[in-house]
Amino acid sequence: MINYIDGPEVRITQSNDIFLNVEFYFSGEKYEDIEARRLFPKSGAAKYIMLMTHTGENIAVIRDITCLDEDSAAAVKHSLDEYYMIPKIKRFIKMSEKFCIWMWTVETDHGIITFEIRNHTASVKPLYDGRVLIKDANDNRYEIPDIKKLDKRSQAMLDPKL
Repeated sequence: MINYIDGPEVRITQSNDIFLNVEFYFSGEKYEDIEARRLFPKSGAAKYIMLMTHTGENIAVIRDITCLDEDSAAAVKHSLDEYYMIPKIKRFIKMSEKFCIWMWTVETDHGIITFEIRNHTASVKPLYDGRVLIKDANDNRYEIPDIKKLDKRSQAMLDPKL
């Protein structure tokens, strides 16, 4: 049976960038190095957050992190932001292709990154709202928040791949 957290019945603190410590006030149970994962990663940024042990045991689901006390909510949000960090692509610097493998060098909000795309039709996903999600050969993910806001050169480099 999964416990649901609906309010401030827990205290959640940061263990490190990704892991959390959780203390349930009513039962006195304490857990260390807990991982937070979104049950609905694309649509549920703050709702239905699973808390699990490093072995994958589910201990609770937070229905909405905005119902937690301020410090607990901040700890969960930080943990999720670190785990689901997706660099945002600002511009394309260089693209090259050899044997159907694309090598891309891009500038992101986390610096300049070079990565490979093995199948651009499966790895580059334009979304209805103007965003583009990209998954590289190592399963790292990148996002273009709005393709129309890229510079003309970057748009031209990316356009044939869409």
